[in-house]
Amino acid sequence: MRHCINCCIQLSPDDTHPQQVGCRGGPHHGHQECPACKGENRIVFRVDGKQMNLLAVLEVRAEGNESWGGFLRFKKGKRCSLVFGLIIMTLVMASYILSGVHQELLLSSPFHYGAFPSNPSLMDGENPSDMKEHHHQPSISNISFVKDYPSIKLIINSITARIEFTTRQLPDVEDLKKQELHMFSVIPSKFLPNSKSPCWYEEFTGRNTTDPYLTNSYVLYSKRFRSTFDALRKAFWGHLSHANGKHFRLRCLPHFYIIGQPKCGTTDLYDRLRLHPEVKFSAIKEPHWWTRKRFGIVRLRDGLRDRYPVEDYLDLFDLAAHQIHQGLQASSTKEQSKINRIIIGEASASTMWDNNAWMFFYDNSTDGEPPFLTQDFIHAFQPDAKLIVMLRDPVERLYSDYLYFASSNKSADDFHEKVTEALQLFENCMLDYSLRACVYNNTLNNAMPVRLQVGLYAVYLLDWLTVFNKEQFLILRLEDHASNVKYTMRRVFQFLNLGPLSEKQEALMTKSPASNARRPEDRSLGPMWPVTQRILQDFYGPFNTRLARVLADEAFLWKKT
Repeated sequence: MRHCINCCIQLSPDDTHPQQVGCRGGPHHGHQECPACKGENRIVFRVDGKQMNLLAVLEVRAEGNESWGGFLRFKKGKRCSLVFGLIIMTLVMASYILSGVHQELLLSSPFHYGAFPSNPSLMDGENPSDMKEHHHQPSISNISFVKDYPSIKLIINSITARIEFTTRQLPDVEDLKKQELHMFSVIPSKFLPNSKSPCWYEEFTGRNTTDPYLTNSYVLYSKRFRSTFDALRKAFWGHLSHANGKHFRLRCLPHFYIIGQPKCGTTDLYDRLRLHPEVKFSAIKEPHWWTRKRFGIVRLRDGLRDRYPVEDYLDLFDLAAHQIHQGLQASSTKEQSKINRIIIGEASASTMWDNNAWMFFYDNSTDGEPPFLTQDFIHAFQPDAKLIVMLRDPVERLYSDYLYFASSNKSADDFHEKVTEALQLFENCMLDYSLRACVYNNTLNNAMPVRLQVGLYAVYLLDWLTVFNKEQFLILRLEDHASNVKYTMRRVFQFLNLGPLSEKQEALMTKSPASNARRPEDRSLGPMWPVTQRILQDFYGPFNTRLARVLADEAFLWKKT
């Protein structure tokens, strides 16, 4: 019995494997004629959009278990055609491999969906010296990615056409109270007038034998904080105030917040600023309370835990509160003045942008935008808070973020693939929802394989400016900080009204090496592809333009970093 097998096989630049378009003959008689073959008995390869008829006719006799015997029974002319066709096909494939274009045939499609392997419990580390990253020559393996650009540009154009910076509607204070009844019952509406930081005295009802930090969630859920709380316990009992048979403890909130952004130098700024004698930070560098812990988020992918009450957050400022208490109780005016210059700070790089938890706790609005943001609650208690933001070219920020959080298989190829996927996901959201709804969409943020949304600085800053005045912000660039640390720190001191440092103190603060440097194994990976950089510049361009306009500073266009 004879069977004739006629197949068309296509290879296109976007295909991982050959695709059998259609076959007829053989045991599958139900197949239709292959549209590419048009009824002819031939095998067609499609490479770079061009059909190549490599084999004219291939007949196979399916009689018994024939292998080479069947081959030898071909007529001489047919054997020659077969051999000649195989030789031609081999030469074509070899030429693609040798020219580097083989990636078009072998690379998988960039549009496969998966979660970004980040770890929200890791603290975002940044480094000014990380600026000198991308000065290598592109590899020849970048050739295939260049051909991605036109199609990706269409995605970016689609996103850009839908960008609209609308003003959000502010929630009423009474609505905020309904959402956080306990928080509003603990934090008072007025603070002590003779303290620069927002502080107040609270009655302590525990007995002297009680561990004041016994139920603190930070120590319960993380062993690495236990030594910190051991120090807090030792200092606690000596700083209680006594009046009318009652015990009181001083509670404080931060005077200023370093609110973002991750991989933009906040760790280095924190490490230098805490060397100033008038600045005291929380006992833990990045509490992430306003954005994560108060919702019970440690790692979002692990689900929600018990919510960290506001008392657990206030405990982190106890050491600073003890010093302020000493100043308030001091008998001499000189000692009071010295201690009362102390200000408390808090640095969590998630505060500015991370509102992922709103979908779990607040009623969804009709247009998909969060009804409450972190800044609404901070402003409700501290309308005069000072806010420091460190920003960086969002293109470089994203690559640094990828290298820091990606767990395996890191490469310029992989980064390009993930950027392409993230852009497509973001466009899909923008087709149906507003810019703000997509930026704060938890499902989208978890699906994107790189944190594309974190670099949309203008969106976040405009939302913060709906509740805080522009004068309450100090917006810095990592590029400027990296090139002149002394100037940046003096700007911070002036913004916070801190006293001057001695030459020795200033030298210690400004000459110390940059914090949180890039890991050596990441440094060896080299830069992102130039085409990836171009794609990201196109995407972030409209957002940078709006940011520069709001801040009246063209440096935030990052034309020349």
